[in-house]
Amino acid sequence: MIAGSRWTMVVGRSRRRLPHMAETPRDPSNAEIAALFRELADRYELDGAIAHRVLAYRNAADAVVNTPTSVAAQTREGTVTEIPGIGKTLEEKLNDLLETGRIPALEKLREKIPAGLLTLTRIPGLGAKRIAKMHKELGIDGPETLKAALDDGRVAELKGFGAGSASKIASALEAAGDDLGTTAERVLLPRALEIGEALRDELRANPHSDKVELAGSARRLADSVHDLDIIATTDDAHALIDAFAASDLIASVEHRGDNGAKAMSQAGLAVDLRIVPPAQFGNLLQHFSGSKAHNVAMRTAAQARGIRVSERGILNEETGELIRCATEEEVYDALGLTWVPPELREDRGELQLGPGEVPVLIEQSDLRGDLHLHTTASDGRASIEEMALAAKALGHEYLVITDHSATHGFGNDVSADQLRASIEAVREVDARIDDFTVLIGSEINIGTDGGLDYPDDLVAELDWVVASVHTAFSSDPTKRIVAACEHPLVDLIGHPTGRMIEKRAPYDVDMRAVIAAAARTGTFLEINGSPRRRDLNDIHARAAKEAGVLLVIDSDAHGPETLDNQRWGIATARRAWLTKDDVANTRAWADLRKLRKGGR
Repeated sequence: MIAGSRWTMVVGRSRRRLPHMAETPRDPSNAEIAALFRELADRYELDGAIAHRVLAYRNAADAVVNTPTSVAAQTREGTVTEIPGIGKTLEEKLNDLLETGRIPALEKLREKIPAGLLTLTRIPGLGAKRIAKMHKELGIDGPETLKAALDDGRVAELKGFGAGSASKIASALEAAGDDLGTTAERVLLPRALEIGEALRDELRANPHSDKVELAGSARRLADSVHDLDIIATTDDAHALIDAFAASDLIASVEHRGDNGAKAMSQAGLAVDLRIVPPAQFGNLLQHFSGSKAHNVAMRTAAQARGIRVSERGILNEETGELIRCATEEEVYDALGLTWVPPELREDRGELQLGPGEVPVLIEQSDLRGDLHLHTTASDGRASIEEMALAAKALGHEYLVITDHSATHGFGNDVSADQLRASIEAVREVDARIDDFTVLIGSEINIGTDGGLDYPDDLVAELDWVVASVHTAFSSDPTKRIVAACEHPLVDLIGHPTGRMIEKRAPYDVDMRAVIAAAARTGTFLEINGSPRRRDLNDIHARAAKEAGVLLVIDSDAHGPETLDNQRWGIATARRAWLTKDDVANTRAWADLRKLRKGGR
């Protein structure tokens, strides 16, 4: 580095090959430890262990990967049992791992349970008990032997299976294809931001730092993130790299040099570091924020005018002039484009926007209430009053209690008589809390016939009705949801596609038909803020907006600590180009209720 100069650091895209623990002296990262605990859980489940033991290892895996600093270091210090979910038994296994590179119990299970059976657990609808039965009685030990047993009819003939089950397994196996043996490498946005923002703040606090910003898909608030990008300016590049490498959030540094470094966080999220002159800060921030589609469209348009765009600058090929930009706004201005927020950069028309045409995107502070959440009456963790007081503390004006209905399908549901009792309980809490409105609703399961599972006279007593598909996902969800839209008492369709990000594909639902039905009937559609859902996604939410459907952004909270889930719904809404006016619960309750069917 040239003394006295100022430089820029970029942390970004990288893949890592994890070395075998026996081949390296470094401690295992939290992500590696969590993977071993998940493997223990899977193998114990296939071995028929009690559910409590299986759950303990799965919970431990989640606890480890969500611990920001090194679990291995805490194990050596004797403080690892302070992590919730890590007891003495797991501490012993961690000590074995650090001392020998192995967990004896896992080694025994690996000898007993074929690795191919773990692959089969990734087939939707095929649980551990059924896999174990096929292994024991048919000798199935992986995808190839399963396919053979399906083809020759042995699975269909196995007691407890039958032709229907065999057909579903065969379809799921075929649908998985080459992806069956792989696991998702992406991290949900909240976890990625937790790590990225912590790293960013550490670097900002360093005396050698100047500007520090997150970039990449995390900055665009995507559903999930493959790696982290951080850009910073500094007066001492080596000092800032040293601080970055020494962070407790970093598990290992694979490469470092005068111009950057590659690292891996404790959570297994890749980090790529580059150092450039500060005059290119805007070029680098724009380039590494992406998306690829946005950048390609920008470069293609520029090339038609004889201009080459890259992270190094903007080159006029005719004159040879290279423009370096200290800010993103300068980049867009030099190209004759209007700067757009990162969330819009997906090549969906944003580059055609002129001055004054960029929408004023919705902010979380615009929300005035929450219309979908749960209490201990169903599967929540807090009472009506606790949820109401927590929502009021967040600055809300109202919330609606929407516990699950009688055929929710997963237990902890509310019978008709219990719902009547909840109506009275909510009215009592509402009367006790000043300057806040507590309302009663229900998240009612949409039956296979499209009907609701409470009588209409009871539903009519509610202040708000959410209708959602929770069961029989393959039973014509489009027809059912359209029927729910047409019900005069249904206000909102909850999590309309049923997706679980990086975990479960959406229902086979025709969203064009659902959006058309919602527009025709005056039914609201939800952007569910649960970070695993974010459903509707940004594409469907924008289509709903363009069809004239009002959206609702809810938390789907199951405890006070998850009321802030609306943040992730806002992220999706911004990616969908939504403004404050496009979202119903930016309004006071008195105004919102007038928008219900019939102005109820």
